[in-house]
Amino acid sequence: MDAASAIAAELARRAAPESAAACMELTETLAAATDMNEAALSGLIEVVDRRKEAQRWGFPSTRSWLRSRLGMRESRAKERLNLARQRHRLAQVATRLATGDLPLGYASTIADAVARLDDTDCRAAEQTLLQMVGKGFSAGKIASFGKRIRDVVAERDGTERADRDTRCGYERSWIDSTRSLDGGRYIRGWLNAEDAAVWDGTLGPLAKPAGADDRRDLSERTAAALGSVLSGGHRATKVTVVCDLDTLTGGTAPARLTDGTPIPAAQARRIALNAGVSPLLLGRGHTPLYLGHRVRFATGPQRQVLETLYPTCAVQGCEVPGTLCEVDHVRGWALGRSPTDIDVLSLCCGWHNRYKHTNPDRLHITTDENGRYIYRLRPPGAAPPAERRPPPWPRAA
Repeated sequence: MDAASAIAAELARRAAPESAAACMELTETLAAATDMNEAALSGLIEVVDRRKEAQRWGFPSTRSWLRSRLGMRESRAKERLNLARQRHRLAQVATRLATGDLPLGYASTIADAVARLDDTDCRAAEQTLLQMVGKGFSAGKIASFGKRIRDVVAERDGTERADRDTRCGYERSWIDSTRSLDGGRYIRGWLNAEDAAVWDGTLGPLAKPAGADDRRDLSERTAAALGSVLSGGHRATKVTVVCDLDTLTGGTAPARLTDGTPIPAAQARRIALNAGVSPLLLGRGHTPLYLGHRVRFATGPQRQVLETLYPTCAVQGCEVPGTLCEVDHVRGWALGRSPTDIDVLSLCCGWHNRYKHTNPDRLHITTDENGRYIYRLRPPGAAPPAERRPPPWPRAA
């Protein structure tokens, strides 16, 4: 690994040759070598995924680890993970990729095509798709033919074949979505018991008949309920403007949106007065931000403050937007250590919120210069560092 890293560093430092023909030849050679490196990387990722090592380090999944620690885009992480999971079933693909005889694009496409086939169908599909590669078909054509293979298998069996791993634990819920020719979308999938309970609790009340004249069947009402939830239903769009009181009363200091976008003071006043958008005043004010132990759940005003402070989950590297996160009692409300007060609340995604509750010694909690909490995942077995408590926020009178 050290030698490969040193070679890569040396190549990166070198200037490209002046000859375009030489650059083309070197590009093809380097691309083939890169594909062989990808074969080695696939083997490493397969072990990490099979033994759930990423979860031991506090990541929700192997894909989350690839995105957070290796900086991969979602599509790239998914492609690499799928290849790692299928390589043990694709002997010819794995061998040819490792020897530089098969480009990574073809290997990834074949791995995606066989992901939901059983071992027997997988072997037949691998042979067929490799023959198409030999005939010069593009990766896009291979992908289309792989989808057709899955459809034929489903028709032959009289059912849509699901991944055998879909019934194994919380992470194995899955949804496939395919766009139809008329712009619509086919959806199929499987939810485990926990996700199914959330589905039923959210969509069940909305999927009831709208009245005696409602002729829709349950599947149609469920689709309408899902569309209502995804679009926000009757809830109006909410915009939060963060600014000083002086700005609202005629000052020139700029305001900002929750994503950090600055807006002129005059525009902030127009938004607040004419568009029905409520300005959020951070400080004492009249907003009840400190509720003590009497109240378990955060209020709407408290959540509005937290969404302003936390654009994403408080766990470092987690990309879940703050608007989709849960309000977390930093020191655990159930333990009686953390009241429902704004200075001991943060936003945490659902997975990390559960992880924090079951692995309290695996998170190192600090604050930044703005008083926001930062949760850092610690490696398994590492000694917990001394926790630096945040300075107290000014409490409301």
